[in-house]
Amino acid sequence: MTIFGHARLSAEGPPGVRNPAQGMVALPPVLAWFIALLCGGLNVFSFAPFGWWPVQILTLAAVFSLAAVQKTAKHAAWIGSAYGFSWLTCGVYWLYISMHDYGGMPAWMAGAAVLLLGFALSAFPALALGLSNHLARRFRLNAVAALLMVFPSLWMLCEWARGWMFTGFPWIISGYAHTKGPLAGLAPIIGVHGIGWAAAVVAACLALLPRRYPLLLGAAIMVSGLMASGMEWTKPHGRPISVRLLQGNVPQDLKFDSEHIAGSLVWYRNAIEAAPADLIATPETALPLFQYELPETYLPRLVDYSRRTGSHLAIGIPYSSKRGHYANSMIGFSPTDRRAYRYDKHHLVPFGEFIPFGFRWFVDMMRMPLGDFSQAPLLQAPFQVKDQFVQPNICYEDLFGEEIAAQLRNSERPATMLLNMSNIAWFGDSIALPQHLQISQMRSLETGRPMLRATNTGITAVIDPKGRVVASLPPFTEGVLTMQVQGHEGRTPFLRFGNSSAVMLAVLTLAGAIIFALRRSR
Repeated sequence: MTIFGHARLSAEGPPGVRNPAQGMVALPPVLAWFIALLCGGLNVFSFAPFGWWPVQILTLAAVFSLAAVQKTAKHAAWIGSAYGFSWLTCGVYWLYISMHDYGGMPAWMAGAAVLLLGFALSAFPALALGLSNHLARRFRLNAVAALLMVFPSLWMLCEWARGWMFTGFPWIISGYAHTKGPLAGLAPIIGVHGIGWAAAVVAACLALLPRRYPLLLGAAIMVSGLMASGMEWTKPHGRPISVRLLQGNVPQDLKFDSEHIAGSLVWYRNAIEAAPADLIATPETALPLFQYELPETYLPRLVDYSRRTGSHLAIGIPYSSKRGHYANSMIGFSPTDRRAYRYDKHHLVPFGEFIPFGFRWFVDMMRMPLGDFSQAPLLQAPFQVKDQFVQPNICYEDLFGEEIAAQLRNSERPATMLLNMSNIAWFGDSIALPQHLQISQMRSLETGRPMLRATNTGITAVIDPKGRVVASLPPFTEGVLTMQVQGHEGRTPFLRFGNSSAVMLAVLTLAGAIIFALRRSR
């Protein structure tokens, strides 16, 4: 019997196909759908700023139980869709703020856009649960094999697909809920998707209560994560550097206002020149003008300050090339190199930084400047600061752990620390800020490197190689975060293999369940 149920199944499915949940109990489809909808909303509390990671495992256990006993794959898919819709719509409701409050879109249209996005993204959990139910019935799997091997594997594979299909939107995928839980130690081994698979297996173990052996498996997975957290995959490199991270707290509705731009430029120049440091970093587009639009003496004055004080400057600015290409960039000034460093953003935000084909009308309804950038190559050299090497990433680029791993793996001089420069003032005072901080924590766990975060409205922070926030500024305040930061070198297993380890683990587990079922039937 599963932990959720009402009426016993009376049908065995298609002729000759065994019901994988025979002996379990099932709720009516409409009631199961409603419970899945409720569980999806509760799942948001697994992530920052709440951090109640057990809620995710419990809600996943519920929807796995509900989907496993459905008589058709279609009903199981609707359960996945309900869970995914409420989870993802509630989790990214803050997109409404950017479209309506700052973009000027009518409220009804902004609300409809968020709902449509949630519905579109719910296709991935719907596919996971619908296909799991179908395969379990088709290959006559018993409840243990179906729930432990098929459901978690397809759950992870569909979340992985969400991370790259249609440019990818891997926000609040399951693994991010576990940056502080016992599964966090698995991040440098199998990454955020591997943690999502492990959490799904633990959820399946709970769904199989009161069976004893699956519960022991779930406990073993948790213990393995705790043990792995004590392993050191990287080691300190060189000497620590002094870092100053600037948080200007410029309101989004004033950021590109011509009457307030001058004030922002003065604030950042004064904050940079207030004290020297080995590295001084501003947020994304802290200077909201192209380089040729700035006052004539602005950048030369910063270059002179860099050389006089021995400070390396990392400045967020939109950049225009001579060929008419525009980039969301970071320019770096070094006291010893007359050539300016430049990093251009590779992974652009749809609708915010590039316009998908056929959606020009949608973007034109919003007052969003700088909305059509050019995409830069993935592999770009890090910025050298003394004997440390800093790899920038801009805004939501740090969602894509596979790309950051590829940068570190394939660079001639792998970075020893990461720098995220963000402006998510677009989303107001919402859970988007702590969610993004949690994503950066996962990148530190996966790579074994510190992450520096310089943001406009928050959360500006320093994260150590174990994913712990060691210092931060309060959101929505002007300030400067000053720290000594030690770089790290070396390769975690995740850096060597990226997401392929987790994907292969899920594929082999799925294939093993099917092969075992076929051999048993013969």
